[in-house]
Amino acid sequence: MGMLIILFLANYLSFTTARSIVSTFQGYQEMETLNQEGIYIANLDPDSQPDFDKIKIDDTQKVYEYLNNNYTYALQVDGFVTSLYNEYEMEVSFNYINEEAYKINQFGLSQGNHLNFNYKFNKEEIPVLVGAGLATTYPVGSTIEITDPATQQLVNLKVEGVLKENTYRSNFYAPNSKNYFNFSIFLPVNKNFIQSASLDLHVNGLMDIALLNSTKEKAMNLNDHIQENLGLEFNFFNQQENFNYFEDYYFYSLTIICTITLILLIVIVCLAIWNTLVSIRLMIKDFTINLLVGLSYSKLRVIFYSYFGVLFSITLAILFAITAFDRYSFWLNKDSIFATYGIFGLISMDWIALLIVLFIDLIIGFAIVELTIRKIKSIPISMGVLQ
Repeated sequence: MGMLIILFLANYLSFTTARSIVSTFQGYQEMETLNQEGIYIANLDPDSQPDFDKIKIDDTQKVYEYLNNNYTYALQVDGFVTSLYNEYEMEVSFNYINEEAYKINQFGLSQGNHLNFNYKFNKEEIPVLVGAGLATTYPVGSTIEITDPATQQLVNLKVEGVLKENTYRSNFYAPNSKNYFNFSIFLPVNKNFIQSASLDLHVNGLMDIALLNSTKEKAMNLNDHIQENLGLEFNFFNQQENFNYFEDYYFYSLTIICTITLILLIVIVCLAIWNTLVSIRLMIKDFTINLLVGLSYSKLRVIFYSYFGVLFSITLAILFAITAFDRYSFWLNKDSIFATYGIFGLISMDWIALLIVLFIDLIIGFAIVELTIRKIKSIPISMGVLQ
């Protein structure tokens, strides 16, 4: 039982590490379009002391007017949650995206057409994209009448397309962290929409705004303008600087986890070999008799591989069950930004991580069995042990 527990802990740490690395790699791939010269991403200075109560809508309108006149920028605001009927009874997230951000994200669609940003707010139906979880309730071509949480106005939305399952967005500052859009609605933001939007959307839109084809000097000019009108102080970093910040603490944590995992794996190998040799020495007479009546070292090798195969299968089955339940719990808890679709509930990064753990187990199993057989062969066995 002790061996099984240690093996499970090692597998769990290996799985967690592997999945985190896969998720980080996916985040880096997604951010590659932002990791270019001339792109600067806003980040509220952690040392500033903003007073959001003093910010007025007229002040934010001035900032966005300045932005529209002097900059090309990508704006995406996620997470305006509203209650909208759907078959899974999930809360629906309204996400707002302008044309530049939409071009950068390059969302894949399973049905329908991409967003059209040339519409007249309050005069025409607003074209939207819906997540895969809403596609049955709101198929392509259907309309939704709802009070928009960003403008607090009654709007008519027309479903233009459906996002592919598990479409996600990674965090600029932590690429291994993701929000999924299976229960989201994407609204296209144009200048008319910005003028009608609420203070919340204006302020939240500035938090991660990305300046395109810009310079550090122009980014600082925008910061001065924001500070003058809103009292907010921003830093503007390129995506490589965000990566560097992330890597400073991520690789340190990863090193610690990998070290602990490696130690556990070494302990498993040593413990398994020691336990087997002790058992053989205690039952040396029975072992000798079995060798004399036909038990060969090749048959013994098969027995060991079968034993450790069962042991590894048990730990992998437990790991699979825990991961599947963890994914399913997001559905049970109606946590829409983490609810995902997948085979047996697992998504691609889970399966890749499980395959990596399986590969590690195969290496460990091979090392244990072959080293054990070599040690057994070195044990002197003769007829004298039967006397």
